[in-house]
Amino acid sequence: MSPLSQDLRVVLTLDAGGTSFRFNAMRSGRPVVKPVVLPSQGDDLDACLAGLVEGFRAVQAQCPAAPVALSFAFPGPADYPHGIIGDLPNLPAFRGGVALGPMLADAFGLPVFINNDGDLFTYGEALAGLLPWVNEELAKAGSPKRYRNLLGVTLGTGFGGGFVQDGKLLQGDNSGAGEIWLLRNKLNPEMHAEEGASIRGLCRVYCDLAGVPLDGAPEPKEIYQIAIGGATGHKAAARKAFRQLGEVVGDALGNALTVVDALTVVGGGLSGASSLFMPALVDELNSNYTGPEGETLRRLSPRVFNLDDRAELGRFLKGEPRELTVPGGTRKVIYDALPRLGVGLSRLGTSEAIALGAYAFALQALDEAVV
Repeated sequence: MSPLSQDLRVVLTLDAGGTSFRFNAMRSGRPVVKPVVLPSQGDDLDACLAGLVEGFRAVQAQCPAAPVALSFAFPGPADYPHGIIGDLPNLPAFRGGVALGPMLADAFGLPVFINNDGDLFTYGEALAGLLPWVNEELAKAGSPKRYRNLLGVTLGTGFGGGFVQDGKLLQGDNSGAGEIWLLRNKLNPEMHAEEGASIRGLCRVYCDLAGVPLDGAPEPKEIYQIAIGGATGHKAAARKAFRQLGEVVGDALGNALTVVDALTVVGGGLSGASSLFMPALVDELNSNYTGPEGETLRRLSPRVFNLDDRAELGRFLKGEPRELTVPGGTRKVIYDALPRLGVGLSRLGTSEAIALGAYAFALQALDEAVV
């Protein structure tokens, strides 16, 4: 975080939602203006684009110094490197493709960087959230092990994802890296994972189990309260709905982690109910395959630990260090015999991580362009 905290460049940012746009500006990794909130007007392209320019102009007028770029998350599908937004379900006016980045670059005379919110969330957590926190805890515990890679997922209206490898955000050749929501749903294989790893999935399962019409589904916070006994409702259904969500998320993460071998950070609105779904998620990651003769094989080679459970964190930090003698001599080396990964909640907060990721992405891109 220290290089960002000392960087005096200003970047204009945006939190783009289906109903509203929240504009801000960041300097030294922190917001420096009063946010400006405008309706998204996603069904009227001209009004939406005019609102984007108006919002950025309003925060630019408050900036303590001239901004060097615009950088923000915007829904996809999109060609993010070229700033082209595709057919958006929640912003129908964008269907057919809109050159949003080039339009804003022309309007402000500044570089414009657009990314997916799951990507920027993961990037922010990799720079100043879960990833450095884990490495600091390992250092304090006297462990030589360090992590450089991070897989991030957000659980809320959708099931977003991103991956950072050794400080670099993986974007893919079609702006499609980290699209974890499109993995198969373990419990309903004809559906994609998001149908079981999102607010609508949670509500649908609760209603099915509780015998409640879907149009009368409680909000996720109420389902959480029902599950912990703080509100009236079908407690067993609420608890099972969260367990099933954890199982679906765990299965999707298991497929992804087989490829990327990284720590995982979880954010989004549903992450506040982690006590109800995290055990099932971690159990799924530590589950076994069964072979044709009944033999078992671990789903993931590394052992996975819940980093927000004190006992599990302790075992994760300790590892299994062993002293080995180098063959042919007396020299000793230390070998950690426990391959391991961890899953933990966002250390920054989802919105804060996205904003920091957007800020850092712009600065890194500008610096690389100069070299």
